Amino acid sequence: MTRRYSAFSLFREGIAGQKGWEPAWRSPQPRKTYDLLVVGGGGHGLATAYYLAKNHGITNVAVLEKGWIGGGNTGRNTTVVRSNYYYPESVALYGLAHRLYESLSDELNYNVMFSQRGMVTLCHSVAELEVAARLVNAMQINGTDAELFSAEDVRRVLPNYNFAPEARFPVFGGVWQGRAGTARHDAVAWGYARAASRLGVDIVQNCEITEFIVEGGRCRGVETKRGSIRADRVGMAVAGHSSVLAAKAGFRLPINSYALQACVSEPVKPILDTVVLSPGTGVYASQSDKGEIVIGGGLDRVPSYGQRGNLPTLESVIAGLLEMFPAFGQLKLMRQWAGIVDVVPDSSPIIGESPLPGLFLNCGWGTGGFKAIPAGGTLLAHLLATGRHHDISRPFDLDRFATGRLLDEAAGSGIAH
Repeated sequence: MTRRYSAFSLFREGIAGQKGWEPAWRSPQPRKTYDLLVVGGGGHGLATAYYLAKNHGITNVAVLEKGWIGGGNTGRNTTVVRSNYYYPESVALYGLAHRLYESLSDELNYNVMFSQRGMVTLCHSVAELEVAARLVNAMQINGTDAELFSAEDVRRVLPNYNFAPEARFPVFGGVWQGRAGTARHDAVAWGYARAASRLGVDIVQNCEITEFIVEGGRCRGVETKRGSIRADRVGMAVAGHSSVLAAKAGFRLPINSYALQACVSEPVKPILDTVVLSPGTGVYASQSDKGEIVIGGGLDRVPSYGQRGNLPTLESVIAGLLEMFPAFGQLKLMRQWAGIVDVVPDSSPIIGESPLPGLFLNCGWGTGGFKAIPAGGTLLAHLLATGRHHDISRPFDLDRFATGRLLDEAAGSGIAH
């Protein structure tokens, strides 16, 4: 049962250095053998472990994380959750994630701060508006909530946008998804970690994988800096470093890794109560519950594993933001960072068994990994538990690059890939 704290006990723990609080999850020494291993302690890896225990009753599981829980892309994104994609296969995938997000706080008994404030994707020309109308029709046919906005509709939800006659990026309308919003990135990781740990999963941090154990042509575990750990099946959910671990396993993935940069302003009073994306400026923005303006842009087109960002990209993003919201020019920037995203040719994820039997993949999410965490965890857990695809994950198998059945969601991703 979850321990409850009174206001006085919280105050007492604060001034006492928080020495009486229970850890949110266990941090045991890794055992030599498990039924299943999950490599990667971000959102997708932790969700996989949780759904293995909850949906399949498999608790002899370890999550192995090179650094600390949620320290990779889960803690380095802009927290947007949406499901307004184009193809039916993508709608099924991101729709599952969206539905799970809507009840995630109750399920995990942990407030992930999911705020369904809506999202508008802007159209800056008549041609863009015509394409948007077709996209909305396709989304509605596929069962996704989407609405075509007029310029006046956009003005209603974005009163601070630059609607001046001489504006460089005039608004002709947009695509609206009312169920979209944001969630707290670290709360998602911590909620899954705590829930998985309470179901018996071992969460092992500071446990870097050095190589895979291969016997009889099959993956039988991993070698780590903390020793050998064996299991019947291994799942890998390491986002931008997927190609690095794939090389250790002896195969190559159709992935390029890029830095996706973002920044936040100082906190201000509520001024932006929805998520806005402008393909014309290449900028998207929202306001956090703390009041910061969270700002993101397109990929830095030079393959990189750097997480610090750079000034030229920051300048481009801020220039676009100020074309949209000139008043934001008064704000001070507080932080800038980058996450490493794994981009595949059709901008859709890879979910399925790898070329090394016994090693299963959850990767290739590009800029859409955070919004897909509950679905990615559910589907990888199904693969690990049964050895077979879920109906939703089957179209995203690695074999689509051999058969040619690609799912090109570059437009649905919303960010230039």
